[in-house]
Amino acid sequence: MFQNLDLFKTAMSMARHSGLKQAITSQNVANADTPGYRAKSITPFADLVPRAADGFALRTTRPSHAGRYTQFDHAIAEARTQSDPNGNSVNLETEILNSVDAKRGHDRALAVYQASLGILRSALSKQ
Repeated sequence: MFQNLDLFKTAMSMARHSGLKQAITSQNVANADTPGYRAKSITPFADLVPRAADGFALRTTRPSHAGRYTQFDHAIAEARTQSDPNGNSVNLETEILNSVDAKRGHDRALAVYQASLGILRSALSKQ
């Protein structure tokens, strides 16, 4: 019963996605002065979770309930921004915003994990 808790897997995927986003942002900042370097970006986590027409795709009652959404494909692509005369397309202001967004995503994943763990602990202590 408690072997596959999909909420924990989703929170872990969200945390990994945020870590990858932070790593890509760091790489972009490190190459901000490299001639010809093209900035990279990652697909937003919200775009990786399939949605229904009404915006709520996680309302399934089986098979495997929400478990089919725990394997996410983190697509890394070249960011489509204008480049400097030397061919570099890194925009430091954008990278700062990406870094803040990555931290918020990681904090959100941690909050989901901690809240779920608290609920699980409460449920197990009542038995």
